[in-house]
Amino acid sequence: MDNQNKLKLENQVCFSLYALSREVIKLYKPLLDKHNLTYTQYIAMLVMWEEDTILFKQLGKRLHLDSGTLTPVVKKLESMGLVNKYRNKDDDRVVTVELTEKGRVLKEDVLEVPDLMYCNFKDNNKEDIIMLKEYLDKILKSL
Repeated sequence: MDNQNKLKLENQVCFSLYALSREVIKLYKPLLDKHNLTYTQYIAMLVMWEEDTILFKQLGKRLHLDSGTLTPVVKKLESMGLVNKYRNKDDDRVVTVELTEKGRVLKEDVLEVPDLMYCNFKDNNKEDIIMLKEYLDKILKSL
């Protein structure tokens, strides 16, 4: 690629990923609005449904979010009654996040979301989307 084309927007991998991410998150919005969740709250709950109890630091690591971004998300989930957050009695720097019964019940309500999302990808079959996800995961791990 010559120097004139290196800085064209359409030649930037980062922009394609950014634009795709924004469009996909936009598709999630109406599905998650029914459950009073933002996309970031939803992905946090996905981890909580897997783990039930997790250290705040580990939750951030799983979501690739720093504590400044994750703190208000967990605080909101706590105010909604979906999780409890507490400090370790021996070391108050260690914070644990725990799923509540209300959070467990919500899982059943949102089971439809992944299937409804696949319906939004009209030109791609499910296998293409799965392959894309696997490839993106591979690239993410390599960074």
